[in-house]
Amino acid sequence: MARRRQVFEGTAKILFEGPEPGTLVQYFKDDSSAFSVQKRGVITGKGVLNNRISEYLMVRLAEIGIPTHFVRRLNMREQLVREVEIIPVQVAVRNVAAGSFAKRFGMAEGTPLPRSIVEYYYKSEELNHPMVSEEHITAFGWATPQDLDETMSLSLRVNDFLSGLFLGIGIRLMDLKVEFGRLWDDDQMRIVLADEISPDSTRLWDIRNNERLDTERFREDLTKITDAYQEVARRLGILPESGPADIKGPETMQ
Repeated sequence: MARRRQVFEGTAKILFEGPEPGTLVQYFKDDSSAFSVQKRGVITGKGVLNNRISEYLMVRLAEIGIPTHFVRRLNMREQLVREVEIIPVQVAVRNVAAGSFAKRFGMAEGTPLPRSIVEYYYKSEELNHPMVSEEHITAFGWATPQDLDETMSLSLRVNDFLSGLFLGIGIRLMDLKVEFGRLWDDDQMRIVLADEISPDSTRLWDIRNNERLDTERFREDLTKITDAYQEVARRLGILPESGPADIKGPETMQ
């Protein structure tokens, strides 16, 4: 397999130089983490499933006019994406109280919120991804007020669309975290959805029995983690016929 120059490696993905200027190859790993990377592990086949799920959701979002960095899937674990300048802020949209949000406000998990609530988190594993305000974001120059307006609008549109899509297959979208980047075309810049959308970045509960169908199973030491990811792909109609088989990652050149 061709040697590629590695650009970045995170817990769940590796980015390599793409075949054309302005592109990257995003490789999905089976590695998982929780509690700001204090807990690590491997979920066999997760990378294959997340690649397919994220591809499907990115394409569906593009169909309703959400700009994304996604270009196309290359193989079972890789997809071609546009190179963007990542805004170092995660946008969380909460629909139902769960996880740390429920604990923070002393609410029972599963309590519907009066409306979708948007929160911002600074992308820093060293600092445990602290929650930040718009004042922090603009004061430290991570994004402009105009950038925030755009990311807020896009995040709510993504949340509304995915809430309906998952509801149609018997899954409740409790919350999600999304990331955005600046895509430059000559002197023109636009904000686009980046990273991935998968059970790694969404909290998904089965409507019938509240079964967790996301990375929460890993976080809480529940069993059948791969089965949960497979169930999401199955309901979306995209589960590979052979299941989440493996594919060797590309050799890297530092």
